[in-house]
Amino acid sequence: MISPAIILKYFPQLSPKQQSQFEMLGHLYPEWNEKINVISRKDIDNLYEHHILHSLAICKFITPIAGTRFLDMGTGGGFPGIPLAIMWPQCQFHLIDRIGKKIKVAKAIAEAIGLENVTFQHGDIGECLDKYDFVVSRAVMRLSDLLPLIRKNISASDSNSFPNGLLCLKGGDLGSELSEIKLPIIEVPLSDYFTEEFFKTKELIYVEV
Repeated sequence: MISPAIILKYFPQLSPKQQSQFEMLGHLYPEWNEKINVISRKDIDNLYEHHILHSLAICKFITPIAGTRFLDMGTGGGFPGIPLAIMWPQCQFHLIDRIGKKIKVAKAIAEAIGLENVTFQHGDIGECLDKYDFVVSRAVMRLSDLLPLIRKNISASDSNSFPNGLLCLKGGDLGSELSEIKLPIIEVPLSDYFTEEFFKTKELIYVEV
């Protein structure tokens, strides 16, 4: 497995506590994955690059103010929510997924590393009625399907450098998908942030909602 050193390569300012939390993920996810499959078993050795660092691309795009609230829609085993919650302890995160066993894993891992700024919900996005500054997701569904579902969850009061909206991590050719969206969009290739081959086909999409 690639070591947590790849995280320090791009985020050298991490505190000792954050470094310890990221290191613990490298033990906890493989252990849980043996019991409940939340990451492809072929990909677990790439945990730090393909899942943790990938999630942290959002930290290269925005620096939220203290108290910013994030909703991780379709979090699976806790991505991107758990890495972001480690990076931004001054912000609040709510992680939701329809698959109960995946939420169980995410919750157990968050508790094991001492995360105090996360809450969890087993359910459909339609059951989540609270308001957030940003919704984050990692390749959950097409933007044209996702945006109508999360529009109700976006707070109307902006307080960050970017207006409230959706921060989505995606891969592949997104031309037709993005052309369907009539809202303001910023598209950032992750190769702008990270040099590894994996990120050449990955992008961050911000949609002002």
